[in-house]
Amino acid sequence: MGPRGDAIVEFDWSVGQILNTLEKLGLTENTLIILTSDNGPVVDDGYKDEAVERLGSHKPAGIYRGGKYSSFEAGTRIPFIISWSGKVKPGTSSTLISQMDLFGSLARLTGQPIPENAATDSYNSLDSWLGQTDKDRDFIIQESLSGTLSIVSGNWKYITPSRANRIDLNTNIELGQDTIPQLYNLLNDAGERKNISGEYPDKVKELSQLLDSIK
Repeated sequence: MGPRGDAIVEFDWSVGQILNTLEKLGLTENTLIILTSDNGPVVDDGYKDEAVERLGSHKPAGIYRGGKYSSFEAGTRIPFIISWSGKVKPGTSSTLISQMDLFGSLARLTGQPIPENAATDSYNSLDSWLGQTDKDRDFIIQESLSGTLSIVSGNWKYITPSRANRIDLNTNIELGQDTIPQLYNLLNDAGERKNISGEYPDKVKELSQLLDSIK
């Protein structure tokens, strides 16, 4: 992967250096470690580093559709890895979490009050992080490059209609825009291949109204 591959290897090495240092200082059991990303994958973001040519058969987004800038899950579904020796048991969770929840959750962890009218979109998900509950947020709002909004609630995802471009020509990423409403059941169709808005008009109406009320 050329320079792109070098950067990934360097990142992996630097994480290891941090973990090794915590262990040497005896701070592992007193440190909550969070590893996450700011968006989904993009191979050609203007750097001209031959990442596209060297990609081969690798699919950075895995089973998910789209990529950075997209309304589809590959745009905003990101790594969120928590490690805390003695506090977090190894495993995976399907709990719905947003990075905005860092504010509310860390405030709870450290016993810090949140000022009035601050972080109103932040949900305290500390119990989910620690594996003490699998309770979801009620919803998560997503936004694409064009400003198109989507809402995920439970297993359902609704993408609002848009006349924006369907492909970002600079990155060759499918942006997930369509002139009709889009509805996906992420439990059965994580790759968002089948728009079932026509089969579930009541669910489209429910999520559309919820999104409008939040806006």
